[in-house]
Amino acid sequence: MMLSPDQAEGDLSWTQSDPESLLNGLRSAGCTSDEPAEGEERPKCRADQPLSREEKRRRRRATAKYRSAHATRERIRVEAFNVAFAELRKLLPTLPPDKKLSKIEILRLAICYISYLNHVLDV
Repeated sequence: MMLSPDQAEGDLSWTQSDPESLLNGLRSAGCTSDEPAEGEERPKCRADQPLSREEKRRRRRATAKYRSAHATRERIRVEAFNVAFAELRKLLPTLPPDKKLSKIEILRLAICYISYLNHVLDV
């Protein structure tokens, strides 16, 4: 279950199965179906209040369109990352040349190869 950063775990009255405690929780939030008496203003429900910037962002991110666009961007980012590793892999000498290396092995081998080339230049 996701909680907002400003919401305590104990503030979960809507998850309780007791209808009376649920109704009390709604009353404390000002969200009851009781009509106000004549001349009284109806208390505003949290849903009637303007949303904070963070809440707007959270709701926008919950849409299927946003998630789909985010997944596409992430897929493109990972693909570019993998292409960069493949290009780096082509520049590194290994025996056999077509040996499959993990990303960490590619990075470690690149560090060793750069150190070797620096040593060759110094001599």
